[in-house]
Amino acid sequence: MKTYAPRTPSRRHLTGINYRELLTRAKPEKSLIFGQKRHMGRNSDGRITVRHKGGGSKRLLRIVDFYFDKKNIPAIVSSIEYDPNRSGFIGLIIYRDGEKRYMLLPKDVCPGREIMISESAPLLSGNRLPLSKIPVGTYVYNISLASDSKAVLVRSAGSFAEVLAHDGGYVMLKMPSSEVRKIRDHSWASVGQVSNDEHNLVVIGKAGRSRWMGIRPTVRGSAMNPVDHPYGGGEGRTMRGTRRPKNLWGKGTRGVKTRNRKKWSNRLIISRRKK
Repeated sequence: MKTYAPRTPSRRHLTGINYRELLTRAKPEKSLIFGQKRHMGRNSDGRITVRHKGGGSKRLLRIVDFYFDKKNIPAIVSSIEYDPNRSGFIGLIIYRDGEKRYMLLPKDVCPGREIMISESAPLLSGNRLPLSKIPVGTYVYNISLASDSKAVLVRSAGSFAEVLAHDGGYVMLKMPSSEVRKIRDHSWASVGQVSNDEHNLVVIGKAGRSRWMGIRPTVRGSAMNPVDHPYGGGEGRTMRGTRRPKNLWGKGTRGVKTRNRKKWSNRLIISRRKK
């Protein structure tokens, strides 16, 4: 982690990641980037559906491969790069046939390493195999839910899932949330832990840095008028005055279950996450 001299109150606790020691390339591959208008939490009608988003530094979108449809072709990790659209680092992968792609990198992969996407790939960090070929106790990430679908699970910085057991065509995985669930054993996963595991230790430190990230200020409900929020009004600083915590629209917060009781994947969950 990178710390700063406390020349101002905001810099006293400010921390960051020392990218110079971790990354090997400053500018992205031109053929794999494109610009796109950011919608800032608005839907197709222009209405705000996610609050507190807007502004921030401009970003170029990197085309990151999550389908991994080039199998049985060795690839070399050319560089480790920063992606402003995700917390983990990405790497430029050059296949033996010359094609270039971006891939979400694991923790301990360096440039020059060979990566293989194959059913017979060795059990090394960064390689991708079906879950049926991965032994118990292995850490995995970039997990798909079907043999031909994209990787959708365990993609954030420093996260990993642990293979607990193989049973009747399913593999039991312990997810980063501590939930234990079953996934079909013909689904694919990458071996290892997602890179940039110090991401959760970053202290933003000041309001301006939040604005650079596209996060706008949040007004407390207790600072509003009664017409604007259930917590609003009162003389001075008052308690929330309602039986249970709720949001601006009166829906419950803090411990209220929001998962659909009839969700199709409920039968695949062995034990729920710890609260």
